[in-house]
Amino acid sequence: MITRNHNPRGISRRKTRRLPSLSGTMLLSAWIGFMAMLFWGSTPALAQEAVSQDGPPPSSVEESVTPMDKAFEKPPERVRPLEKLKDTLKDTPPFFRDTKLDVNLRSYYFYRDKFDNSTSEAWALGGSLSYKSGYLFDHFGVGAAVYTSQPLYAPDDRDGSLLLKSGQEGYTVLGQLYGEIKIVENVFIDLYRKEYNTPYLNKNDNRMTPNTFEGYTLVGKHGGKDGAPELRYGGGYITKIKPRDDDTFISMSEAAGTKKVDRGVALAGLNYSTKEFALGAIDYYSEDIINIFYTEGRYTLPLPDKFGVLFAAQFTEQRSTSDNYLTGSSFCTHQTGLKGEASYGGAVLSLAYTNAAQGANMRNPWSSYPGYTSAQVQDFNRAGEEAFMVKGSYDFSRIGLEGVTFYALWVHGWNSVDPITKASVYDQDEYDLDLQWRPKGGLKGLWFRLRYAHVEQRNGGNSSIDDFRVIVNYDFSLL
Repeated sequence: MITRNHNPRGISRRKTRRLPSLSGTMLLSAWIGFMAMLFWGSTPALAQEAVSQDGPPPSSVEESVTPMDKAFEKPPERVRPLEKLKDTLKDTPPFFRDTKLDVNLRSYYFYRDKFDNSTSEAWALGGSLSYKSGYLFDHFGVGAAVYTSQPLYAPDDRDGSLLLKSGQEGYTVLGQLYGEIKIVENVFIDLYRKEYNTPYLNKNDNRMTPNTFEGYTLVGKHGGKDGAPELRYGGGYITKIKPRDDDTFISMSEAAGTKKVDRGVALAGLNYSTKEFALGAIDYYSEDIINIFYTEGRYTLPLPDKFGVLFAAQFTEQRSTSDNYLTGSSFCTHQTGLKGEASYGGAVLSLAYTNAAQGANMRNPWSSYPGYTSAQVQDFNRAGEEAFMVKGSYDFSRIGLEGVTFYALWVHGWNSVDPITKASVYDQDEYDLDLQWRPKGGLKGLWFRLRYAHVEQRNGGNSSIDDFRVIVNYDFSLL
């Protein structure tokens, strides 16, 4: 334990939780060892696609991704730095020959001054080790993933960063453990603990470890080869969730906000896409809790001279179901969103607008929020809230800074009301800055990210939030 001067009006002693000496040394040594091994490998690794839901900004509208674009998509293959190790399995049965062993290393610093003048702060180290077998008899596979997050610096009186468990405690958890049945090519049944990525049920991977779920699902894909139209679909029943800052699986109804009953979530959806056009919809039903319906369309239009434009629209409806255990009474609300983007020469300008009905605040108990105006801190989804966003991003690779991207955005939210009394509540603004570097060559695979957000309330006591994050991420495959 250490003490530190904190209060400018006097000296206060604060306990700070650090990694236990033995486990901390072992974890840090392993982390450094993996880094050294990766640099030594002759083949560079592939960077993780997203530290958080928004990920790196696109360099053109053709690279833009909307919430439905990744629904029911299988993870991409990663580059392996140790191909010789993989080669030793080439003559074994497919169950062993096609084994995948993926490593994610992550260090994350988080600091936030909140509306109530309290502070959340922590610095954590961790990541994951994921295993996926090949297919036995070309149909049956298994997989697992272990996640860990350990405190490097975690003052006891600055809890709430969501990097660690409540109380600034580190944790390790078997977040995935599943069987997979390949029915035919590109059609799979997944059983038990796994990651999923849909608009309202997803990894929400913007801290140290992601949400994972217990469930039973079928996912599939048809087409999509060589630019052909693609249809992705999926459905099933999810019973439990492991939140991103915990090592315990809880029922989906408890995660939604009630312990009165134990309920899961049935979901089904599909997404059809071509190079220029996409349209998809998905529904989530939890008996006695909530039903969420989401649909989205996107149209991308490449123009001459490297110009491009994108138009997208989204709609969400949320309503109580059956016995209304979530709030004790029935509710129904919805949100509509519109987005337009234009790109040229590595620069992208985005404009977005969302409008929520007054029936209730919008909810996202099992995921990040997919609204077009959702930002680093606020989701701009309160009852009655309208929000407008301006975002500009640039890929500096065009001017010789390979792998460097930057974006800035401003969101203004207004017209929000108390969902019970319908009285007006404060307007709010958020300003975000995001700088990322994904180096190439011998350092390929690393991802450095700096994020800053400032939130201001208008007519709400002049309260504000300052949110600062530093993330170092490394994702690669051993097999």
